[in-house]
Amino acid sequence: MSRVRKAVEMSPAALQAAAECLRTLAHPQRLQIVRCLLGGKPITVGELAEACGLSQPQTSEHLRLMQRCGFLKSERQGREVYYEVCEPHLEKFIACVEERFGEPV
Repeated sequence: MSRVRKAVEMSPAALQAAAECLRTLAHPQRLQIVRCLLGGKPITVGELAEACGLSQPQTSEHLRLMQRCGFLKSERQGREVYYEVCEPHLEKFIACVEERFGEPV
């Protein structure tokens, strides 16, 4: 019996796209932003910046990169832009990160 995991077929282009998106997530501030966004309701850039201890321009740049990979979506309401997670697997991914690297409370 083979011990090699049966994998879903992925083209080189799909593997490249996956690696790029994982590189985007491989930043502590972006992981923190995603954890805040998994709270359930859409959040503004200002609220995220305050919650994460970042400037609004820094937060906006992190959000832009994650939105480009398809992890987030945004909606403008008047002068505010609200962000939320739209990638269904992101919650499982963050749960794995928390389980592996989190500290007991």
